Amino acid sequence: MDPLKQKFAEKSQALKAQIKSLLKERGDTKVDEVVLRQVFGGMRGVKSMVWETSQLDPNDGIRFRGYSIPELRDLLPKVPGGKEPLPEGLFWLMLIGEIPTPEQVKWVTDQWTRRSIVPEHTFKVLDSLPVDTHPMTQLSTAIVSMQTGSVFARRYAEGMNKSEYWDATYEDTMNLIARLPRVAAYIYRRTYHGGKHIAPDISLDWSANFAHMLGVEGEDFKSLMRLYLTIHADHEGGNASAHATHLVGSTLSDSYFSLAGGMNALAGPLHGLANQEVIKWIFRMLDTLGTRRPTKDQIKDYVNSTLAAGKVIPGYGHAVLRQPDPRFIEQKRFAQEYIHGSEIIDVVWKCFEVIPPILQGLGKVKNPWPNVDAHSGAILVHYGMKEFSYYTVLFGVSRALGVLSALCWSRALGFPLERPKSVTTKWVMEYLEKQEVSANN
Repeated sequence: MDPLKQKFAEKSQALKAQIKSLLKERGDTKVDEVVLRQVFGGMRGVKSMVWETSQLDPNDGIRFRGYSIPELRDLLPKVPGGKEPLPEGLFWLMLIGEIPTPEQVKWVTDQWTRRSIVPEHTFKVLDSLPVDTHPMTQLSTAIVSMQTGSVFARRYAEGMNKSEYWDATYEDTMNLIARLPRVAAYIYRRTYHGGKHIAPDISLDWSANFAHMLGVEGEDFKSLMRLYLTIHADHEGGNASAHATHLVGSTLSDSYFSLAGGMNALAGPLHGLANQEVIKWIFRMLDTLGTRRPTKDQIKDYVNSTLAAGKVIPGYGHAVLRQPDPRFIEQKRFAQEYIHGSEIIDVVWKCFEVIPPILQGLGKVKNPWPNVDAHSGAILVHYGMKEFSYYTVLFGVSRALGVLSALCWSRALGFPLERPKSVTTKWVMEYLEKQEVSANN
């Protein structure tokens, strides 16, 4: 058994035993209450699932196994002479809860290199689609096409024991994550660069090879990809792409079907597609104002006109966070360190100063601060990636790290089919009527 799988087996079986004992002794303990606003409001804030790999705090932001993003930047291994963390190290951390050594991260990189061969039929499936097919449609299609090689599906059909579900899921997870950069780069080159594909460079780490296959050269962009693929990897289990992956996986669908479900959720404008909407909004503003160097007053006027038209300001606000998104701050730090004199990034920073006070002044916005999407597009534009509709694919490649490591945990802990109870509006009205009668008697 490989060293990562061995560690995961030990960790997961110990926690599974602990959970079994906990449920036996305290299974009826109340941990939350649901109100009608949550029943009708998308179950917002209802504590109803376990997600081992990360946790989101409204004030502190995302923590991966207890570590903040700045802490991970310091603690996770890097390439020699590099400053940004390697996503391979974050995957190791999310899977077993330990900061890996450089040698362990190198092992993950080597594993993903060996497992990165994409089936030829996947490229044929992609090439059969119209070239103007949205990149997220292509990504979801490609993921499902690779399901033909699912270890879990094969072993399940052979009569695999329940105790082995996690093992097969681990193998599919490692294979799928290894192949995603190759698939995603293929989509980018066929869609925007006339199908002029770039062969992988197996001497590079996972992120750097992805950058190379995209065709954006330079060490700074490789550093950006390492950071980008780290900070977008997970955001606890309640976000749409994570929850969709978990829900599909709870049916015992394999990693391929599960991740495809998560990517379909990520493609929604209220979720991952927002990074595309942010940069489009910024360029519309600049075109309307007739300048690439707007003043803060000009931005303020445009923001107010956008709000007056009943529209939202993309990239601002978050369902959980009540402070500036640490992922935004980390990207701002990267830009300050690596990028100088960029007009588009200067606009993003001016928006950061102008927009929150305006939203606060409305009196009804719980979080006026920028989220992760507010900055990522501007940095990509700086490095020449101006194809906005592709940005969510980058997000998806990263998010696979978190949702698939969590899927391994769901299988190892034996989590059941997810099946919440729904009610009709008539049931709600009758329930309230009974409550009123009971209160008056």
